[in-house]
Amino acid sequence: MWARSFLSIVTLVLVVQDATAFKAHDFKTCSQSGFCRRGRALAQRAREAKSSWASPYTIEPTSVVLEEGAVVKAGVKSSLYPDINFGLEVRIQEDGVVRVRMDEVDGLHKRYDEAASWALISDPVISRSVKWTVGKKDIRAVYGTKKDIEVVISYQPLQVTIYRNGKEQVVVNGQGLLHMEHFRKKPEPPAPKTEGSEEQTVMEAPNPRAWFEGDKEDDLWEETFGTWTDSKPKGPESLSVDINFPNHGFVYGIPQHATRLALPSTTGENPTFTDPYRLYNADVFEYLASSPVSLYGSIPLMHAHSEDSTVAVFHVVGSETWIDVSHSSEKSTQTHWVSESGILDLFILPGPTPDEIFAQYARLTGTPVLPAQFSLGYHQCRWNYVSSDDVRTVNKRFDEEDIPMDVLWLDIEYSPDHKYFIWNDKTFPDPVEMVNDVAATGRKMVVIVDPHLKRDSNYPVFEKAKEMGILVKPKGGEGEYEGWCWPGSSSWVDFFNPASWDWWKSLFKPYKLEGGAWSWTQSTEDVHIWNDMNEPSVFNGPEITMPKDNIHHNGWEHRDIHNINGMLYSNLTWQALAVRSDPPKRPFVLTRSFFAGSQRFGAMWTGDNLGTWEHMAVGVKMVLSNSIAADVGGFFGNPDPEMLVRWYQVGAFAPFFRAHAHIDTKRREPYLLASPHKDIVYSTLRLRYAMLPVWYTAFRETTVTGVPILRPQYVVFPKDKNGFDMDDQYYIGSSGLLVKPITEKDVTETTVYLSDDQIYYDYFSFATYRGAPKGKHITVPAALHQIPLLIRGGSIVSTRERPRRASSRMAYDPFTLRVALSKDDTATGDLYLDDGETYSHQQGQYVWRQFVADAEKTKKGGKSIRISSIDLGKIKPTEAVEGAPGLTTYDPKNAYAKTLEERNVRVEKFLVLGLKNKPKSVKVEGTGEELVWDYIPGAGSAEKKGGMASTLIIKDPKLKITSDWSVVIS
Repeated sequence: MWARSFLSIVTLVLVVQDATAFKAHDFKTCSQSGFCRRGRALAQRAREAKSSWASPYTIEPTSVVLEEGAVVKAGVKSSLYPDINFGLEVRIQEDGVVRVRMDEVDGLHKRYDEAASWALISDPVISRSVKWTVGKKDIRAVYGTKKDIEVVISYQPLQVTIYRNGKEQVVVNGQGLLHMEHFRKKPEPPAPKTEGSEEQTVMEAPNPRAWFEGDKEDDLWEETFGTWTDSKPKGPESLSVDINFPNHGFVYGIPQHATRLALPSTTGENPTFTDPYRLYNADVFEYLASSPVSLYGSIPLMHAHSEDSTVAVFHVVGSETWIDVSHSSEKSTQTHWVSESGILDLFILPGPTPDEIFAQYARLTGTPVLPAQFSLGYHQCRWNYVSSDDVRTVNKRFDEEDIPMDVLWLDIEYSPDHKYFIWNDKTFPDPVEMVNDVAATGRKMVVIVDPHLKRDSNYPVFEKAKEMGILVKPKGGEGEYEGWCWPGSSSWVDFFNPASWDWWKSLFKPYKLEGGAWSWTQSTEDVHIWNDMNEPSVFNGPEITMPKDNIHHNGWEHRDIHNINGMLYSNLTWQALAVRSDPPKRPFVLTRSFFAGSQRFGAMWTGDNLGTWEHMAVGVKMVLSNSIAADVGGFFGNPDPEMLVRWYQVGAFAPFFRAHAHIDTKRREPYLLASPHKDIVYSTLRLRYAMLPVWYTAFRETTVTGVPILRPQYVVFPKDKNGFDMDDQYYIGSSGLLVKPITEKDVTETTVYLSDDQIYYDYFSFATYRGAPKGKHITVPAALHQIPLLIRGGSIVSTRERPRRASSRMAYDPFTLRVALSKDDTATGDLYLDDGETYSHQQGQYVWRQFVADAEKTKKGGKSIRISSIDLGKIKPTEAVEGAPGLTTYDPKNAYAKTLEERNVRVEKFLVLGLKNKPKSVKVEGTGEELVWDYIPGAGSAEKKGGMASTLIIKDPKLKITSDWSVVIS
């Protein structure tokens, strides 16, 4: 939502800012942040000192203790403060991930150490086989199936290094920038001068720590930004650490930022940006299309990549964090992380491939959840559909125009005075009937529920939260924090307080509760939820958010948990929807704010983007960085028809596909466009629906492996350095589909990069393109009606081609298989199906098939192509679905599979691309039945000439999707 204007709030004494541009003055730069300023100054002093610089942190050799499993503990001292004690713990996990923890011991206060408890799915299992060796200068451990990984913990100075095959992968504190500001007592102010006393000159002793910390205190005890003052009751507590990748020249991650996938530099020689990347969840108005400024979510995960390997670091900290990136050479990367509070809790993921990095991270924080089928369809949203009649009209227009759609959304204006859960009875007098009318067409609704609660004694949600004492407290820890948001005077539930959890879940029950407690009875199970403004956005707060010295459960300050806050809100909302029905149904919850682990509970998006070509382009890069999605059309502005068409083409190839618009924009539902633009958008939407099996199958894979659905070049081809900096084209799961969305005006053709020596086919025209061993750029048509979409040779793509109004109407539709032969005349692809609604798949109620095309020699010396369907569920039952580790067997005759068989769900068409010659026969193996087919001559898969591929069309072979079968092309 747009957090700069106030709709229906007349009495707020706030400055309403004009909606013209990003307001840089609303948000801090590093130079305006005390702890970031101190961190950068530390790095500058280290650079100036060059080789004479040495970290003051050392391990006391006599303190080293080896514990059961691959755990080593040691005491750490800083020469700056010899009386302060720190503790280091390094663990090697069962999967090879290294965890490095450092905390202050017996400090004046306790540092926040609970971030990992919110991000991780469980405490990682420690290796029982890896052994540490304690030496005079360091501690070492060697492990891995090839004994190729070595961890070295150096004593003086403290340094942790990961090697693979003797080559440095990750170095922690190699530049000596580690600094954990210890808790201390605030100095007493100088005594006031007494009347008549003589003024004396006091000679200040040189500061022995100035070489490291600087010669002046810098905002240690209080900090002012604009009109706000942060009281910093515990004083300085920031954490600085350098994490370097000496043999990796590209780094990715630390979303969310509007920038390239391969992160540009922020310091060093000729940096792209002059400020570090900031992780501090914020409601950023009209954000820039190229900037290190923090946005709505924060995930402190960074991948580093080279031709040799991929590694990653996951720094589990919930406070504001700034990260500098530089390159001392093309083949190395230096990073400097500065956080306002918290302990050092660093996971080092050794890889060595992108897929293994994703798997290692998924074992820590979980995989994305398998979504409800409807959520992969098209979502129609705007701020706001103004009434129940408006909703019905929009729903009807989609049907009248034969446009597929799955979800209609309602923004904040459904609720009077923005009291969420409550309907405005003048504009929405019949909410349940309205939802049921939409549901009758096979669709769902999503309704917004923001975290700010209007402070109104007549608002039952606020009153109960107040009564329970579960609202966030102001500094000092007494009373209830009061800020301003859409409803005016507001308070926020403290979801770190476990007492809030069951109560929050109860609110979403669409029926009356025992005992008379309030619940959302004017709702149904067809209503899903949008959590916006959960950074949290506070209109009159510092940087449009909550003061850092606010108090949460157990006395933690907001500064400690700020980046985690929004995740808890949406996670609990997701859980609330999951338990409101019996049996449970899969919820859909969209969240704007997120943290590591948010993927376990639903979808995220890029927030309030602009309707510009620049935002369309950077949206693709942001989606690749975090597998999220950008709003089609842009939230702000009125895109012209060409831009809107291109934006639909971009959206159709994102995991989450929603059109959204600001209240001040013109209506832009697709049926309002004129031809030819309307026709192109229709075709794009129908393409999305035809490809829903591709998307659902890709989601199954990511829920099991953690490998993202959208895969940039470096993920698919990790040894091809030409693709490391490429972020304008990507593959969809393991489908073999390669798409390059057009994000510029007046384009009629574009270039696509092919990494491998393989044939590629245009998805629509079947034109052929050839790659090369060292990669190759090709030119493809990209007029407004054309989407550059290729199928990699060796792929089999399953689609459902019958137009339907919603995905729910496609459940028993037949399939078309596109068999794109490789240059070796082989191909493979899989298809996953379940009911798309419940959790019965975790009890084995699913169908998972693999389609394989192989070239075979016949007895007479000829050649045939055999296309077979194989039951993957039977072969790999433990790898089929997430959330079912005990599912070790699979019943091919399960109830869901039987339903598909009874409904005659089948393959109705094959399109076989790249045959060398016209077949003599096409038969079903076993029955000998000759099938009906047509052949269009063209280029074979192994031929180097271009042109259109030969195409074999097999018509309705009546092969059931649940059965094993083979089709032989002779």
